[in-house]
Amino acid sequence: MGRIFETRKHKIFARNAKLSKLFTRIGKEIAMAVKAGGPNPDSNSRLKMAIQNARGMNMPKDNVDRAIKKAAGGEGNDFAETTYEGYAPGGVAIFVDTATNNTTRTVANVRSYFSKCSGTLGTSGSLAHVFERKAEFVIETAALKGMDPDEFEMECIDGGAEDVIRVEEGMILLAPYTSFGSMAQKLEQLGVESKSAELKRFPLTLMPVDITTARNVMKLVDMLDEDDDVNAVYHNMELSEEVEAELAGG
Repeated sequence: MGRIFETRKHKIFARNAKLSKLFTRIGKEIAMAVKAGGPNPDSNSRLKMAIQNARGMNMPKDNVDRAIKKAAGGEGNDFAETTYEGYAPGGVAIFVDTATNNTTRTVANVRSYFSKCSGTLGTSGSLAHVFERKAEFVIETAALKGMDPDEFEMECIDGGAEDVIRVEEGMILLAPYTSFGSMAQKLEQLGVESKSAELKRFPLTLMPVDITTARNVMKLVDMLDEDDDVNAVYHNMELSEEVEAELAGG
């Protein structure tokens, strides 16, 4: 995990997605949370986390309140969480998380993106050996409010964190996905609010790629990521510094 995480940890704090896309995603999460557990964040941990993530992304409070009120009143769409798995050119594994109110539309779109990029859409569970799901909590240094970082790290490990990665901006906590709730409760007990708290998929193995393959894969990733039904896209490419530099340079 350590080596794999090195390839991406410096990007964790970067806001590299469009705000409109982020707000749409958080709005869906709020709606699903309210319809599943009610509009009170004190008794709905999923909603509480969604609101916290909204704050971390500087989503206006009015937007959050509107989304809660709309969902509580039975308005808006009912979203279903679905996943899609497949392979991009070069055999790179691609995992897609979606939240949609029309699965027929979503699967048709996802299939078309794979087809346009010479990829192959697989069956559910086909990438179970390639990705693992983990809970990720991003903590900014200011959120510690003067708490000793070493002490905080030990408390988090006691609370179920498997990895605590220190970066310039703060810390990233990784825990088993089944420990999401208990880890969130631990942070609440410590009085530390995370910038974001999410269930994410991490590659168990990485595939080295050249610049041509990387560009082809990123074309597919970008197509998927631009779809409003798509929440997240994961891949298992291992990008060397040279390939990353070429990608960044266009």
